[in-house]
Amino acid sequence: MSPLPSITVYCSSSANVPEAYFLAAAELGRAIATQKWTLVYGGNNVGCMKALADAARAAGGKVIGITPQILVDKGIADDRADELIITPTLRERKAMMEFRGDAFIALPGGLGTFEEIFEIIVGRLLGSHAKPVILLNIAGYYDPLLAMIEHGIEQRFIKPNARSLYQVFANVAPAIDYLRSAPEPPHPSGDHRP
Repeated sequence: MSPLPSITVYCSSSANVPEAYFLAAAELGRAIATQKWTLVYGGNNVGCMKALADAARAAGGKVIGITPQILVDKGIADDRADELIITPTLRERKAMMEFRGDAFIALPGGLGTFEEIFEIIVGRLLGSHAKPVILLNIAGYYDPLLAMIEHGIEQRFIKPNARSLYQVFANVAPAIDYLRSAPEPPHPSGDHRP
């Protein structure tokens, strides 16, 4: 079995973003399926989320969607997911996405994606997990964010070792190569599945 059987992906639900982001989401979904990894994602059938999950499914991959009841009520839940987990709140959704993933990839996204990936990075900083974290910097999307982190380091709000908490890749293939060689993170409970 792969040391990273489940990959949690954070991405946008917007349908109004440039085509390059949809293409990257679909490429990532296919790549995860090709590796025989399970895709764990936000469970909504819209925007880049839909492109990601549909591509994983089309390539024969397993898809686990995790979405809060408030978004189910809006009618956008991915009812084609192999497993659809409905949480009472957004916070519980984030916790479950963290729990179910053995590694994390952030495609370009908005405020929700920023919140999710920073929580994962801080969790690694504090030692609550040792799972790989990747920013997929499609079309340089994360360049301003990375520059802000460097500014925080220069101003001594952020310690320089923060750079080691995540990896940055400009496209899907090297991110997948990195995960293929990543060691299995320790699971304190011995069994990390709910």
